[in-house]
Order: sequence, then structure tokens, then C-alpha cells
Amino acid sequence: MLYNAYELNRALLTSASAWASVTAEMLNNPAMPFGYNRLGPVIASALDVFAHAAAPRGKPAFGISSAEVDGTVHHVTEAIVQRRPFGNLLRFTHDGLPKDAPRLLIVAPMSGHFATLLRGTVARLVERAEVYITDWADAKMVPLEAGHFDLDDYIDYVIGALEHIGPGTHMLAVCQPSVPALAATAVMGADRHPCRPASLTMMGGPVDTREAPTSVNDVAATRPLAWFKQNVIATVPLGYPGAGRRVYPGFLQLAGFLSMNLQTHLVSHYKMFRHLVAGDDESADASKAFYEEYRSVCDMSADFYLQTIEHVFQRHSLPKGEFEHRGKLIDLGAIVDTAILAVEGEQDDISGIGQTRAALKLTTGLSEERKHYLLARGVGHYGIFNGGKWRTQIAPVVEEFIRTHRAREALKGVA
Repeated sequence: MLYNAYELNRALLTSASAWASVTAEMLNNPAMPFGYNRLGPVIASALDVFAHAAAPRGKPAFGISSAEVDGTVHHVTEAIVQRRPFGNLLRFTHDGLPKDAPRLLIVAPMSGHFATLLRGTVARLVERAEVYITDWADAKMVPLEAGHFDLDDYIDYVIGALEHIGPGTHMLAVCQPSVPALAATAVMGADRHPCRPASLTMMGGPVDTREAPTSVNDVAATRPLAWFKQNVIATVPLGYPGAGRRVYPGFLQLAGFLSMNLQTHLVSHYKMFRHLVAGDDESADASKAFYEEYRSVCDMSADFYLQTIEHVFQRHSLPKGEFEHRGKLIDLGAIVDTAILAVEGEQDDISGIGQTRAALKLTTGLSEERKHYLLARGVGHYGIFNGGKWRTQIAPVVEEFIRTHRAREALKGVA
């Protein structure tokens, strides 16, 4: 019923959005006399804001066409190099990269948004590295015959991506995937897998949510797992390839995000309205571009979502040494030669300070010279991987970290 009610509401809003958009264009048309009335631009701007907010959205494109390196612009190519039911592996590269450029796997969050949320991350790192990224599928688009997808499968997908790219690959996990990426590294370390990552960078990840818990952590920890099963899990309706699949719908995830900072979002839309009234289309378009991405959401497999709630936020299985993969206990002490960089934002209200850094304490088999930490001053959660401070302050640290440990591995070899 929940999903069907949403679909009905979406259909109504889509129609209303279309009418609002057409009306706004008519009012802005110089041929329309009403547009010269003082109320004309105000009404048109209000309708434009509503039309944008209510418009339906699909999966955005990365749209990374070029990269500028040392003053030279290079054409960036994007390709799918591995296809799997619950997510493809994409590769970004350009002809300006040297043959020995580092290979970097970015593990994108499976948290209601598409991998394109990390567009800025990819665009900056592809300047000096061959970048791969997990492009997770919208669960409602995955047929039931493809099977289920849970935390074990997530870890297997990460391992499969590293195997596809090959030995010496570096890995970067943003937010939620820090836990499965760290687990995958431990599994591969215990097996002495030749494709285990040379380095792992974790950014704003909930490795141990007992450290400086945030409001997001509190919501996940204070309600029993049964509450989540009963209140946020829905069945994909007919009309989608994944009809019948149990999911955590993207629209509920978005509603949760918006409600956390509702006043901020209302102010942003009011500013958008003011910019349109004043004819400042450039500022209005910047706000629209942000929300175009922010409102593009996808469904998550119910199995994966519920296991994440249980093991990451409620039982703290990984930091307690109780996390299992395919029935086998994961030993973080098995990570002995994968260098680790933990990056946290000083103003992160989603993953508190210390939650990612906890990985450095938990990897007891790793020497201190292979452990690094960066606290990004004046940076919130999204600023860790997007925006000016990411490009100029954080990305250079990540690149230097990769260079340092890549050089070390080249000298010592991978056992």
C-alpha cells in the first residue's frame, strides 16, 4: 500500500509540475502582457520553483567530459567494464594519464542516491588516476530472478571489482561503504589475495557509530529492527522490472534526509525563488543543479538495508569483532599491508568525529606508518567528497597518500 500510494501521489505531482512549468514559461514570455505586471515575475518564479521540486527524476548521468591537468584539457572516456545485476563497474580515464597511473576503485554508497552523487569525487581524482566506481542499481529495476542482495553480496561485489581491476589497486570508500570495504580488505588480507588493495581511504564512514553518535545514528539505534521491517520496507509494485521485490524505497530515504534539515531546505528554495524574481538565473540554476542530484533517489534491497541497520548501527558487529562474511568471522587484524587513510569532516552531522578514525585502532596487524588520519576543518559530510575544500584541500592528501604507498609497494612488491 505504501508504494502504491506514493506512485499515485507521484503521478499527480508530475501532472501538476508539467502545468506549473508551462504556465511559468507563458508568464515569462515577452509576448504576454501579464509578464510586465509586478505580480507576473513573482507568480512565474513561484511556479518555476514548484515545477522543479515536483518534477519526476530518473538516474542522472555522470557527464564528466574533460579533465584539466597542468593547464591541458583532456577528453575523459566513461565505459562499463563489468556488468552485474545489482551494479556495474564503470571506468573513467583520459589520454593524458601516464601508463603507470594509479588505478583507484571508488566504492559508492548504496544509501538511496545514485553513484553520481560522487560526480565531483570522480571528476577530481580522474585528473591523475584511472578511476573505477561501483554504479549500484536501483533495486526496483532488478528482476526477482536475479536473486537477493545483502551485506555478504556487497562485500563480494567489492572483491569482484578489485579482482577485475587487478593487483595494486587502491580503494576509496565514501560514507556507508566504509564498513563493507574494510571488511572486504580484511577478507582478502586473510586469504593473502593477490588483488587485495594497496591502500584503503575511508571518508566519513560509520566504522564504529559508538564514537560521537549523531542524530542519524540515534534514529537507527533507538528503534528495534522489527520497527524498520514494518514501517520502511515496501514491495515494488507492478510496472517495474523488480515488481515483488522487498525494498527500502528511495522516496522514504529522501524524506528522511529532507526532514533532518527541513529549515535549511526551505530557506534554499526561498532563496531560489528570490533569485528567479530578481532575474539572477545563474544562482537559481546552481540551486536547481544541487537538488536535481539530491532528489534523484533509488531503492535499496531490504536485506542489505536491514542488515546494515542491525550490524553497523545496532550491534556494532565490526568493531566488536563479531562481523561475519559467508559464515566466517572477519578478522581486521588480517590487514597487514594495506595502508589506511581515515578522513573525517569537522562539521559532519552524519558520521561523527571518531567513527571513521576507529578503523585505525581496530586494524591491529597494521604498522603505524601505514595508518594516516585527516580531520578536514570546517567541512560537513558532503564537503568531504564534493566542493571547493574537497578539490583543493582533501583530494591532494588522498593523492599523496596513494603515491606514497604505491611507491612503497613497487619497491617491496606484493606478497
